[in-house]
Amino acid sequence: MTVRSPSDSNFIADEVAADIEAGRYSRQICTRFPPEPRGYMHLGHAKAALIGYGIAQKFGGLFNVRMDDTNPIKEEQRFVDAMVRDLEWLLGSAVGERLFHASDYFPQLYECAKKLIEKDLAYVDDLSPEEIREYRGDFHRPGRPSPWRDRPLEESLGLFEEMHDGKHPPGSRVLRAKIDPASPNMNMRDPTIYRILHETHHRAGDWHIYPLYDYAHPLSDAFEGVTHSTCGKEFEGHRPLYDWFLEKLDFVEPPRQIEFAEIAISRTILGKRHLKKLVEEGHVAGWDDPRMPTISGLRRRGYPAQAIREFCDELGVSSSAPGKVERALLDHFVRENLNRTAPRVMGVPRPLKLVVENYPPGQSEELEAPNMPGDESYGTRKVLFTRELYIDRSDFMEEPPPKYFRLAPDREVRLRAAYIVKCTKVIKDPESGYVVELRATYDPETRSGLGGAKRKVKGTLQWVSTQSAIPVELRLYDFLLTEEVEDFDNTRSITDFVNPDSLEKLEESVAEKHLADAKPGQVVQFERVGYFCVDPDSNPDRLVLSRTATLRDNKFRRIFK
Repeated sequence: MTVRSPSDSNFIADEVAADIEAGRYSRQICTRFPPEPRGYMHLGHAKAALIGYGIAQKFGGLFNVRMDDTNPIKEEQRFVDAMVRDLEWLLGSAVGERLFHASDYFPQLYECAKKLIEKDLAYVDDLSPEEIREYRGDFHRPGRPSPWRDRPLEESLGLFEEMHDGKHPPGSRVLRAKIDPASPNMNMRDPTIYRILHETHHRAGDWHIYPLYDYAHPLSDAFEGVTHSTCGKEFEGHRPLYDWFLEKLDFVEPPRQIEFAEIAISRTILGKRHLKKLVEEGHVAGWDDPRMPTISGLRRRGYPAQAIREFCDELGVSSSAPGKVERALLDHFVRENLNRTAPRVMGVPRPLKLVVENYPPGQSEELEAPNMPGDESYGTRKVLFTRELYIDRSDFMEEPPPKYFRLAPDREVRLRAAYIVKCTKVIKDPESGYVVELRATYDPETRSGLGGAKRKVKGTLQWVSTQSAIPVELRLYDFLLTEEVEDFDNTRSITDFVNPDSLEKLEESVAEKHLADAKPGQVVQFERVGYFCVDPDSNPDRLVLSRTATLRDNKFRRIFK
């Protein structure tokens, strides 16, 4: 993968600057983000929103958020609410009065459609949906005119008003633009403008006809005073139709549609219908499952908004596809951010008891540990040291290989912020031979912070006292989809690529008591383990923490040095 140089230009910003220089618009620059409220906002939406928002910020303009809510069958208010919430979190600013809905313009869109009929630029078609597809042809067969294309204006106008009044059943008629049935651009072959749906809209109430995206989108932009309508590259072929509607309806200083290359991320699918399938069939716990590429999911997992913004910025704004980006790049920015901001605590994912035999029974002491090594502004915390401790099972090996610097029989390690200990005995279950406990001695002259740190040993372990440990459940996440999804071509269901090992739950983990008051959304670093975010599933009896990221992945660290 080639990482973008910071000097690479944003071609959309260049286009906007050229329009300003040429005096193309007499009004303030205005961009917009028009998601469909049919699911939750995902990383592709984040990239699109940040492009529009960034352009508005750069040129001192306005940024609109407009819900493209023209299909009442698939859209819900909960999706609107989730998208607004996630967008405000991502941008770090409130949408405020710049939140709009395409449904706000249903009356104006209806009047504009009547004007097109009156100009002989639209007609009511009685063909069935299947017949319309047949008449339109395909990329190999030219389209041909509908037999209703020359229907008298007055008749089309009357029928359209009857459609509006609910006098015709769904599927019986549509309103189509009169452009060119044989155009080489399929989008210009007399596209449908309105279809009949006797459905209640979640905001607009009862309507009997609903506009299609290609019609509602450019007009909504124009109604709002948008100057630059940025969208994904897949809409490039729709631009002639976008411009056609604005021209035929006589809009002055019409907005420009500019397309950019969307992002593709390794082992990640962003299509709403695929994500919806994963949710509805129970392969994930919901739209905000931490394995999902939704902003809600990433936020619940502990990804900082700043890291997502930096990731999108690093990808740049290109008019040509940059290829697939590795997910590790996003995780790089997450680690870089959390390394600076996530307080340290000690946690033990797989506890193994360690008894310090020469430490007096019943005695305890509070040791001081930094919340952020190297940054005194984060302060310190007290950790309880006692005779019986927990260390992580992965930090002990009975027969260690060369250059093993963790605990082993007759080996020494330092306990973080505490003492140097030496393993003296291994206790096993007599039947299984499984190690169930370790015995050790400590050197009281080696307490960290009191001069004892001068004696050096190569290994340092995290630990938790059995007296102060609190139970936690750790959820360790891997890719939701298997590597085979890289070849996904829509011929198979996305559920065929679900990774059965995408979630591992460690329900017997422990952490230091300092974490007991942590609130959902708080991210900490378990020293030597990884970054974890307190999950909303937590309860008074047990904290639940989602692993945000492991501590290091050197792949992109080398690139960004």
